[in-house]
Amino acid sequence: MKVLALSGSNADNSFNEKLLRVIMKNLDYKYDFDFATVKGLPMFKEGVEAPQNVLDLGKKIENADMILIGSPEQQHSVTSALKSALEWLSSSVHPFHNKPVVIVSTSPMPQGAARSQTRLKSILAAPGFSAHVFNGDEFMMGFAPKQFDEEGHLTEEGTLKFLKHFFDEVDDWYAQLVK
Repeated sequence: MKVLALSGSNADNSFNEKLLRVIMKNLDYKYDFDFATVKGLPMFKEGVEAPQNVLDLGKKIENADMILIGSPEQQHSVTSALKSALEWLSSSVHPFHNKPVVIVSTSPMPQGAARSQTRLKSILAAPGFSAHVFNGDEFMMGFAPKQFDEEGHLTEEGTLKFLKHFFDEVDDWYAQLVK
């Protein structure tokens, strides 16, 4: 299965990008991963044609079997960079139509960007998306600075074990979805 891991952060040292990279490294035996980021995309501007880098991201989304979004939290919502990218992708092109989407998140705060996930699910239910969003177990990891070592590996073996369990549930959901 081709999975696009999409970082919703424009931070230089993104914990959510680190989380996506951990997932990509530890689950590469079961998924064919590609990576993309919203970092560097221009802010959405209504009435303007989407720039090439947005169209390229749309193509990557279209070509994937499933999208895995690492969604940081800012002000109890998704980042402005992710929201802007989604605005482009729901107005200029529509690559999320019937696309399976899984959301994970991490944050320095204890709740692990839970509100970001809730807000993102709401956004993906809006017209222009028509995505199929995984709503089983949720993966949100709090206290992000303590969760990674200097090389970007998870410090707790139990977290990796839960991630594998989480993606077993995702696989079951995906199999039912494409049946």
